[in-house]
Amino acid sequence: MKVALSGASGLLGPPLVRRLLDAGHAVHVLARDVKRALGRLPPGVTGSFFDATTPLSPDALAGAEAVVHLAGEPVAQRWTAAARQRIQDSRVVGTRLLVEAMRTAGTVRGFVSASAIGYYGVDRGEEPLTELGTPGGDFLARVCRGWEAEALEAERAGIRTVVARIGVVLHPSGGALKAMLPAFRLGVGGRMGSGRQYLSWVHLEDAVGLLHHALEREDLRGPMNVTAPEPVTNARFAQALGAALGRPALVPVPTFALKLALGEMSVTALGGQRVLPERARETGYAFRHPELSEALRSLLG
Repeated sequence: MKVALSGASGLLGPPLVRRLLDAGHAVHVLARDVKRALGRLPPGVTGSFFDATTPLSPDALAGAEAVVHLAGEPVAQRWTAAARQRIQDSRVVGTRLLVEAMRTAGTVRGFVSASAIGYYGVDRGEEPLTELGTPGGDFLARVCRGWEAEALEAERAGIRTVVARIGVVLHPSGGALKAMLPAFRLGVGGRMGSGRQYLSWVHLEDAVGLLHHALEREDLRGPMNVTAPEPVTNARFAQALGAALGRPALVPVPTFALKLALGEMSVTALGGQRVLPERARETGYAFRHPELSEALRSLLG
């Protein structure tokens, strides 16, 4: 297939492009800075301009049979009023514009749109959450609900749509793991807050594998959790990360310190969800890194 991809410059973009190319697909990236995006990718990938505030020309999707939509304003920043608006608009408005272009192009048959496990709410305790779990009511949950609603409009146009609720993607080059590593390597890492909150993680290789799985499985549609089958508490994650690095993990980060450093965004570290990848398992996805200790060893050597 010819696959159009937004968000090619993020953590998931480059490895997903390589995975698609290895599978024999052609890839066309949609980006605000097309030159920069293509500079990180293998030869042969093409590109067009796409911004969440500007209607996308249907010509940018000419011949595309599938679209993977990963673009969005980073959540990891202080949630000022302006930042909240950017976070929401980049996902809700951006997805709306992309779906409109897909309808007009008329060639797209499959659509995989990113969402996040934030859909389930800031803190669901020990409740196991499959794709049938109810949504939360906090800021990120509301963003995810609006984001998914726009993506699912593609179904009305006859386009098979999968909404990928992505968990905490682990890789030392980006995301949460990159932020944690300096302290843990110095032996001053530890749990955050109480440590009882669940962290639903996924190895980068499996996150890419699940997105590819969603793209190629014709029987998959609707929400799909992109998480490993073994969510763990924050305290357990800290212990496993310390063990993988051969360092102690005994220095907790107090709740007040997180709130002081991160502001309202601290809810993403102090809350948690125990999310299970039910749809992935039902449709035959085989996890390469289902267990946390092995996943961290594979990433950190």
